[in-house]
Amino acid sequence: MSASPPVEEFDVIVVGGGPAGATAAAAVALRGHRVLLLERQTFPRYQIGESLLPSTVHGVCRILGVEDEVARAGFKLKRGGTFRWGRNRDPWQFSFALSPRLADPTSFAYQVERSRFDAILLDNARRVGVDVREGCRVTGVLGDEERVRGVGWTGPGGASREARARYVVDASGHGSRIHGEVGGRRTYSDFFRNIAVFGYFAGGGRLPEPNDGNIFCSAFDEGWIWYIPLRDDLTSVGAVVSRENADRIQRDPVAAWRRMIDSCPGIRDLLHGVPQATEVPYDQVRVRRDWSYWKSRLWRPGMVLAGDAACFVDPVLSSGVHLATYGALLAARSINSALAGMPDEDRLFGEFEARYRHEYGLFHEFLVSFYDMHQDERSYFWKARKVTEVGTTELEAFVDLVGGLASGDSSLGGPEQAGARLSAAASDLDGAVGRLPSSDGLRNPLFESATVRQVFHEGAVLQERGVFGGPLEDETPLRAGGLVASEDGLTWVDPADR
Repeated sequence: MSASPPVEEFDVIVVGGGPAGATAAAAVALRGHRVLLLERQTFPRYQIGESLLPSTVHGVCRILGVEDEVARAGFKLKRGGTFRWGRNRDPWQFSFALSPRLADPTSFAYQVERSRFDAILLDNARRVGVDVREGCRVTGVLGDEERVRGVGWTGPGGASREARARYVVDASGHGSRIHGEVGGRRTYSDFFRNIAVFGYFAGGGRLPEPNDGNIFCSAFDEGWIWYIPLRDDLTSVGAVVSRENADRIQRDPVAAWRRMIDSCPGIRDLLHGVPQATEVPYDQVRVRRDWSYWKSRLWRPGMVLAGDAACFVDPVLSSGVHLATYGALLAARSINSALAGMPDEDRLFGEFEARYRHEYGLFHEFLVSFYDMHQDERSYFWKARKVTEVGTTELEAFVDLVGGLASGDSSLGGPEQAGARLSAAASDLDGAVGRLPSSDGLRNPLFESATVRQVFHEGAVLQERGVFGGPLEDETPLRAGGLVASEDGLTWVDPADR
């Protein structure tokens, strides 16, 4: 009988090689730690979530040392977003350049083919010392009552293996099979429980320059449609509608997708005469359910969740990759600090969880307000997505999620206070968009909105850390007794020690 292979030892094991996994792995390896990353698929591989925010490009990517390579990839430049949404039926612009904190030359992001973008991040993790193994499936978590201590996995040949480490990061996506090991439950949002059907066209019209690379989101009776220019000859188009449409979409996704595009004149006109893409993997029409959820626990001793294994929220604001990479960076800070001997694991990972929940809560709150802003009393979809329709159970879950930290305010009490906060945010956002047509072009009413400033604040701090080596203003703890990031953004620092 042949001897079983030896158990390998690492400081950290990362499960999943997408943006969250590659970010966490690289950020830990940059501090000299031994990192194993296990990815089930072989890259490049297809993934949705193609529209980035500046915080990922100029913040996380620069901290990881990969921004220049992303710039050289030739991705479509994105200066903001264009929306046909709200009371005004004319399209309006959301420009990164008009934010006082997102000034040129970093007031842009990219529209990316995720197969290429994700491969760049994973290759960067290899470059900085991560042991990346593709085609490897994690079969379970090794641990005891005290803590998680490693994983079991199978390699491309099917042989069972084990690896042990001080910490395991689950970044294996919304389909994670091990997220339950941290305990707690995954809560799905009834307000955002939609279904998306999406595919690609071999080209398409573009908005007038300089906004030709913008994501274009257009509301229509049944929901809303995204339109993302990836290349001159490739456009991503997806419809987000009520889950009640699921059976009809599943019966014939292509027919449903085409019908919805035809129901939205602003998108239909851009695609007149343009054929559906035939290039693999863009030749398929795909369906995805259950867009928004969060975990009631994000860590236990020895294990943390990041990316879609932890949470996801509706994609209209292009927040998916931001939340994934931001959460992964937070996890890496806590892991690096613990491996460097910083005491009190509860405090380190409590900081990770509080900040992750805070950021998710801000986007969740903003997006409820953004949906509420669209006025269409004839439509079931839009009537069901008013602030007044957020149920008590969901408000209670939201209050539990953010623990009073949403919008940086500890006064968020029960469901009544949460509902009042959401109503106020919706009114604030609606007023800011309403002032856009009368703005003088030198200022952006959107960034005069407290709701918008709050949701983009942490992203702006990430950019400042990437571009300037630290925030332009002294960073203060998120909560009493909290920690702040080190200058390089890779560990935590006790403010009392600065």
